[in-house]
Amino acid sequence: MSRSSHAVAAIAAGVLVLGLGLLAGRADVTLLGVPLLLGAAWSGRPGAWLAAPPTGVDRTHVVTDDRPGAPGELTATLHLDPPPGTEVAHARVSAPGHRSTEVLVAARPRPLDLRLRTVRTGPQQTFRADVRGHGAGGTTVTDVVTVVAPDRVVLPTAMPLGRVPLPRRLRGLTGPHTARRLGDGGELRDVHPFVPGDRLRRVDWRTTARRSPDLDTLYVRRTYATAEATAVLVLDSRDDVGPDLRTWRGTGDQRVDEATSLDLARHAAASVAAALVASGDRVGLEDLGRSRHPVPPASGRRHLRRMLHALALSHPVGSPARRLRPPRLPADAIVYLLTTALDDEPLALVRAWRAHGHPVVVVDTLPDVRPAHEEHMRLAWRVTRMERDDRLRHIAAEGVPVVRWAGPARDTAPVALEALVRAGERHAGAPPPRVASGGRPR
Repeated sequence: MSRSSHAVAAIAAGVLVLGLGLLAGRADVTLLGVPLLLGAAWSGRPGAWLAAPPTGVDRTHVVTDDRPGAPGELTATLHLDPPPGTEVAHARVSAPGHRSTEVLVAARPRPLDLRLRTVRTGPQQTFRADVRGHGAGGTTVTDVVTVVAPDRVVLPTAMPLGRVPLPRRLRGLTGPHTARRLGDGGELRDVHPFVPGDRLRRVDWRTTARRSPDLDTLYVRRTYATAEATAVLVLDSRDDVGPDLRTWRGTGDQRVDEATSLDLARHAAASVAAALVASGDRVGLEDLGRSRHPVPPASGRRHLRRMLHALALSHPVGSPARRLRPPRLPADAIVYLLTTALDDEPLALVRAWRAHGHPVVVVDTLPDVRPAHEEHMRLAWRVTRMERDDRLRHIAAEGVPVVRWAGPARDTAPVALEALVRAGERHAGAPPPRVASGGRPR
């Protein structure tokens, strides 16, 4: 606890005026210093100078709110608990990338709700509060108490999608889709004479009575089997770039109101994973920035939560070693590659996967880059953009679909995925439906 700055200034001014009056022998000047000294002691209200100064320990703390709120919104509660003798509490709350906010409240145990919005995902620094208490009349102040809220892991949100492409061949003994092979399902294939291995409950007695009145031959109803699809999301987390070219060198801070390439990739992966899990399919995750700990394909809401957490923790780790071979994938799995296509390595992996029979969908996650004012940056970006456009043009010419997931194209991504599904149905001659829906089937 110490005296406030204005109280010290009033005392210093009073002593200075009083001293000058005494040295000059001017009683009128000397009397001018008396009100300043009395005002510093009186502090604007009767009896304030008799009040006890703040004593005790300031127990102010921050409690984070882990309950799910609005997308992109982080909340916490600042619990003020100033020491006895404090009249007013002055709090300054700040967060990286946000303007600080100050508030002056009556000093008593009370909660203050904190809230901020961000489009960034992954580990994020949140609230920092600097609290200082003022004593009676503002003549004394307490030491500044700084409380910092723990970092939060912001999970990516999923955008509702319609149908998304699935592999041509399905796996598993059961699932939400109709396969081409015989098995237990709901779609009739044909009526066939009974053979060893057929179940008696499959016998069609009406057909048997019509075709074989003497019951020499039994006829059974055969159906298509059901199966599930397997998809692997391959996240290119080797770089994380934003719309500002000046931050690509790693020297500047990314703005919290602008999504980076990794934020867009997390959002796209979460959207596709949610659509697949909602339809009962299996989905896994591979990270090109890390060669260990992939998320194996599975299904279910708990697995989706595990996927979202793994996506949020993905980040660039130094300079990753060049892969000698592509990540191992389950047989007949479709690959969703989420990349910025700023180099040739991801597209080389696309060609390797296609050579092994895996269909691939490339999701372009580079944000819309703002024009640079510096001549050298403008020239470097022009060359980089031309090389990147050539890569995407060549990969599209080889039959690999490219879906843009940034800027205005992000809102039309569900339409682009639906167009890919319909194109696959026309190419296959409209076989039994093999699409995943993120909600009600269309």
